[in-house]
Amino acid sequence: MSCSTTTVTLNSAFPRNSNPKPRDSQNRRETISLIQKCKQSHQVPPIHGKIIRNFQGQDPFVVFELLRLCSNLKSIDYATKIFQQIQTPNVYLYTALIDGFVSTGFYLDAIWVYCRMVNESVSPDKYVVTSVLKACGFGLALEEGRGVHAQVLKLGLSSNRSVRMKLLDLYGKCGAFEFARRVFDEMPDRDVVASTVMITSFSDYGLIEEAIGVFNQDRSKDTVCWTAMIDGLVRNGEMNRALEVFREMQRNNVRPNEVTVVCVLSACSYLGALELGRWVHSYIDKYDIEFNYIVGGALINMYSRCGDIDEALAVFGKMKERDVSSYNSMIEGLAMHGKSIEAIQMFQTMIKQGLRPNSITFVKVLNACSHGGLLDLGFEIFHSMSSIHGIQPQIEHYGCMVDLLGRLGQLEEAYNFIARMKMVPDYVMLGALLSACKIHGNLELGERVAEILVNCGNADSGTYVLLSNAYASSGRWKEAAQVRAEMKENGTPKEPGCSLIEVNNEIHEFLLGDLRHPKKEEIYKKLMELIHELKSEGYLPATEAVLHDIEDTQKELALSIHSERLAICYGLIATKRGTTLRIVNNLRVCSDCHSMIKLIAKITNRKIVVRDRNRFHHFESGVCSCADYW
Repeated sequence: MSCSTTTVTLNSAFPRNSNPKPRDSQNRRETISLIQKCKQSHQVPPIHGKIIRNFQGQDPFVVFELLRLCSNLKSIDYATKIFQQIQTPNVYLYTALIDGFVSTGFYLDAIWVYCRMVNESVSPDKYVVTSVLKACGFGLALEEGRGVHAQVLKLGLSSNRSVRMKLLDLYGKCGAFEFARRVFDEMPDRDVVASTVMITSFSDYGLIEEAIGVFNQDRSKDTVCWTAMIDGLVRNGEMNRALEVFREMQRNNVRPNEVTVVCVLSACSYLGALELGRWVHSYIDKYDIEFNYIVGGALINMYSRCGDIDEALAVFGKMKERDVSSYNSMIEGLAMHGKSIEAIQMFQTMIKQGLRPNSITFVKVLNACSHGGLLDLGFEIFHSMSSIHGIQPQIEHYGCMVDLLGRLGQLEEAYNFIARMKMVPDYVMLGALLSACKIHGNLELGERVAEILVNCGNADSGTYVLLSNAYASSGRWKEAAQVRAEMKENGTPKEPGCSLIEVNNEIHEFLLGDLRHPKKEEIYKKLMELIHELKSEGYLPATEAVLHDIEDTQKELALSIHSERLAICYGLIATKRGTTLRIVNNLRVCSDCHSMIKLIAKITNRKIVVRDRNRFHHFESGVCSCADYW
């Protein structure tokens, strides 16, 4: 960074005190006390006027407090005007102004003021250096930060721990890990705080193995460090590893805090790990972790996504404070479980409580309408966004309406709805319509939608799979094969079906035709027994659901080894009679699996809860909570 060529223009608004009269220390203390008592920005100009009248406008102690006050009140423009009147500002006054810019998010301005200070030959100290390095970090100003680092070395400030920590944070935020590692390795007093900064920085850039490496090397890990590692794993989709680290944390007798349990509950939500989630809930109660709306919302989300909507409602009922996000989580949970009317009622209750719905609220409530096929109510709520609540619909809200129309088979209406929009449709919206075309057998419209996606460069594996399946459903095997070949040629991998089941606090993963599980022989034996028993109950495999041009016997075999069936069979052999089985599947459950699981629930007298990509299915006594509408 070359500070010699960088200047800042600070507008003058007040006359300079050309002949300031010295005041006694008692007068100074009274003025500083008056400044410190100020709580509102409109009180600052009168106080400043009094300071000028008392000839204290050049008193560095008084002006320092005044600048800090402006910073705390977010009055950075006024602080700038005050600073302009200082004839010879010292490093402390520069620090106060730079701090003000940093606290209000004007990071480049903070850097420019630092450059002016250097140009004015005011020697930086450790305090102003840490402040400007913070600005460089938040502003991702790597080159400017490296310039400050060079000055740090020249000034002999590199041994200061606060300066080293800010350098570490700067390089980590900017992804300059070669420099971050060098600073980290050169720290003689490297401690858990430095390790935590490195872990967070690596995690932010998806470098999980590097983060784990730093984490494992630290022998003095505290709660914050453990939490940073768990959070990094969760944010990078490593949910199982996050739970493993949490269990290790427990074995090391390190007590989690509020942030830890929220991270762990997020992992439980993703994996459908209900039993572990319940244990975390009991831990919150046992150790009096603050049950605020953040923790409450995480619990609601966990119970909802793990299949226990009744417990989610119970948590919601016990919350002493609820914000909009709490209601949003509850509305989403009810919608996912097919309780669309209850979700709408929750939305109405929120409004009656005086809480103002936000954009996210309407995504949740419109999804509830989509899951319940509530077309008229959906459009009523959609139009109320702007007419009543002053929120302009965004692409996500339009997408909900397209999904609602598509699920009901009103495909041309959905297509025309997209055509009338004032914004360009995204791949999510077009993908929903393409999926509806496949389900309702409108291949002609499906081809049009797929062509739009491909031409816009938004086609992903889902686009190709849906189009191929649509062709296959119509018996057009040649076209289906061509789409699959094109998909392979473009290097677009198909997302494999995967099902998870929690048994004895352990998550077991199954893929299509999986042979990795140590109990695979017992699982497939149970599967064959079930198929035989189901056929005696009148079950006929829906071989039309297998979208490949192969013999019916091969199709039947392909259906039988779907991942959710393997997970259910493992659950049946690994749990006691009457235990509810909870399955998490990453794809939309196929029609044949849906029919089969209804019968499995009936003949085994089990409740089976399946969470697929779109919603929950509660199978019991031969019926499903979705009423075969999904």
